[in-house]
Amino acid sequence: MEVLDIYKDIANAIDYTHKISRTPESFEFHIHDRFEIYFFISGNVKYFIEKEVYPLKYGDLLLMNSNEIHKPFFLSYSDYERIVIHFDPAIARLFSSEHFDLLKCFTDRPKGEYNRISLNAAQVSEIMKMFKKIDNAAKNLYDGSEIIKLTAFIELLVYINRVFSDRQHASEISNMPEELVPVFVYINNNLSGDLSLKSLEHKFYMNRFYLSRLFKRSIGINIYEYILYRRVSEAKRLLAGGASVTKACQMVGFNDYSNFIRTFKKIVGVPPGQYKKSCTGRLGRG
Repeated sequence: MEVLDIYKDIANAIDYTHKISRTPESFEFHIHDRFEIYFFISGNVKYFIEKEVYPLKYGDLLLMNSNEIHKPFFLSYSDYERIVIHFDPAIARLFSSEHFDLLKCFTDRPKGEYNRISLNAAQVSEIMKMFKKIDNAAKNLYDGSEIIKLTAFIELLVYINRVFSDRQHASEISNMPEELVPVFVYINNNLSGDLSLKSLEHKFYMNRFYLSRLFKRSIGINIYEYILYRRVSEAKRLLAGGASVTKACQMVGFNDYSNFIRTFKKIVGVPPGQYKKSCTGRLGRG
């Protein structure tokens, strides 16, 4: 394969979009096979990631890996503008060095924690220059544009990691209702067990209907949907690590194998067996 073709393949594994939504949109909970960089520009939005809710303001940068479930929800409808980059993590691994891991800000932290970086004015200005360079190279297919897009993206990852390292020990103020914090911890640590509303009611001495309403009001989805996505997210991790489909099904609490296959395909897009095979066949693992 020609070197330029390799650059094209790598550049094509970086998806850059600048989105403006002027009408109400419906966003489901989702998990990607790629990693995500999300830059918030405008809107009246809260963003849920794993077990935290982030009220967003201009200049907020969100970083999500492929096993962190997330979802925006809207406090009111106004223009919703953001820049989103999805990329194959194998690209970052390819260009990382022994002393500088380009995926550090995505993987070297507890799952669902420190996902937000609130940039100052100077950092916003700097990062917008890099976004513009990537966008121009993606739109204008001149000679060498793939190289420009790739190098600008690597520069962006270096910059984000430096900012992340500077603030990674800063405490993040939780916006999750105090009553829900232990519920999230319990769910995430007991995915293979009974997580029915009846079981949670007995565990936390909290009326199941009140718990459902509080959950829905706080993060914009119902508790059943959250548990499903958490189980599928964990199944993805297990399958990518070599677990059999049957083992993954059991370990994440699906009592019905057929239901596991059906639910996994609906959320991920492919059946778990096909996903497991793809983990070793694509450019890099999600």
